[in-house]
Amino acid sequence: MPELRKDPILGRWIIIARERSKRPTDFVVDTPVIGGGFCPLCPENEKTTPSEVLVYGRDPYQPANSSGWKLRVVPNKYPALVIEGELEKQGEGLYDRMNGIGAHEVVIESPHHTDQFAFLPYEQMMLTFRAFQERIRDLSYDERFVYVMVFKNNGRAAGASLEHTHSQLVALPVMPRMLAAELEGSKSYFEYKDRCIFCDIIRQEIQQNTRLVCENEHFVTLAPFAPRTPFEMWILPKKHNSSYVQQDEASLADLTRIFSETLRRLDACIPGIPYNFVLHTQPLRSGELDYYHWHFEIVPKLTNIAGFEWGTGFYINPMAPEDACQYLGQVDL
Repeated sequence: MPELRKDPILGRWIIIARERSKRPTDFVVDTPVIGGGFCPLCPENEKTTPSEVLVYGRDPYQPANSSGWKLRVVPNKYPALVIEGELEKQGEGLYDRMNGIGAHEVVIESPHHTDQFAFLPYEQMMLTFRAFQERIRDLSYDERFVYVMVFKNNGRAAGASLEHTHSQLVALPVMPRMLAAELEGSKSYFEYKDRCIFCDIIRQEIQQNTRLVCENEHFVTLAPFAPRTPFEMWILPKKHNSSYVQQDEASLADLTRIFSETLRRLDACIPGIPYNFVLHTQPLRSGELDYYHWHFEIVPKLTNIAGFEWGTGFYINPMAPEDACQYLGQVDL
């Protein structure tokens, strides 16, 4: 019989439809051929992108926007929001509007066109997580911005428009609705129980060990109780902290290790799987929040959002998280 599960943070309902259940091999993944054609993110093509705002690995005596780098961050050539201008908030009767002010940047995670993020060498992957920190910190000085959304679209089905491995940052002048709801839900729980709901989830999942994917000294990967899609996973720090930017080198090192293991387990279950990951962290300049816990959410693109989902806000997931964890735990790495 199908089961309705309630997300304890957002209050949204998820339908776990086990009678639709699938094995990992039942999911069909459209895997495009990598390589061929012009790529603006490859070395020697630096002049085709906007001027870099951050670079790692290049000889300091080399000119900016030249090759020899390990990671680059550049403004998106076709940004969703632009950094020049003022917000100019206005009312039009009962409607509100403002200019599309923000920042939209691309993190080029490797100079090698055929690299896959899940299989980057440890040192290379860690540069990506360090770049996220540095760019959020820098963008936080702009008083127009209230939140920086960090995300990755991996695979064409997940929204990637370029093959070359990359992630993105978008600085926003307003709070995203999903983050606002998450903050509100976790604050309500804290006011009732005087505890962080994410900390409680981590303790329970480690104790029960039915939705625990993997862990190390500083981090845990778990399948949420009410996942939106098969193989959805969250990566959370074991120690309470609301700010991703405040993580030290030891924490970033463990984050890199668990992120690599998590994505390799996912790929071992379904090779070439398309997915999105998103960083959830505190709003800019908010200060430490006792009730919130920063984390990454990894959401594979294996099911379609159709009329029922759009009309109700419910998600139908054909795989229970407990079953997904069994598959993820059994793979050989």
